[in-house]
Amino acid sequence: MKTVFRLICLIAATLLLTFNSARAHCDTMDGPVVTTAKAALEKGDVSPVLKWVKPEGEAEIRDAFKKTIAVRKQSTEAKELADRYFFETLVRVHRAGEGEPFTGLKPSGTPLEPGIAGTDKALEKGSVDDLVKELTGAVSDGVKKRFTRAAEAKKHADQNVESGREYVEAYVEFVHYVENLHAAAAISSVHSGAAQPEIAHHH
Repeated sequence: MKTVFRLICLIAATLLLTFNSARAHCDTMDGPVVTTAKAALEKGDVSPVLKWVKPEGEAEIRDAFKKTIAVRKQSTEAKELADRYFFETLVRVHRAGEGEPFTGLKPSGTPLEPGIAGTDKALEKGSVDDLVKELTGAVSDGVKKRFTRAAEAKKHADQNVESGREYVEAYVEFVHYVENLHAAAAISSVHSGAAQPEIAHHH
């Protein structure tokens, strides 16, 4: 079981290194931040959205919420504009707390990365089993595919220069893939502010 969860950590952390966190769905209209904000506005209670911001951003969110509640009562048009203002303010402050820029809200229906969709589904179901299976399978397939290519190319590496170069290309890809997995495993926390390890490329 320890091996399984180690593989999960490896592939998850590698994906975090590979994909810019701006591709996360906290900045979409379907994302959890905006979804929480919609419910909070309907109830008139700001408390539920405060978990999405750091303590230093709380005052700005409370102020924006108060203004939004006041304006949205005026008309349907005012409600739409006020709500949009609050969503954008909340997501911007949330992103700033992660050290990420805010580039605007993405519309409903924006496609999600498979990893993001998988984590959301796991939390909704209250079970991580399917996600474990998916991620460990992805790691296993990725390593095996690169190993097979490199091992096969190695058999013909000394036949001629072209074959040698094909082997080197396969070897480098295999080494870097595994190297990145190990480097990613050293990341202790995504949002802790801890420095991420540099991934060395020696070849």
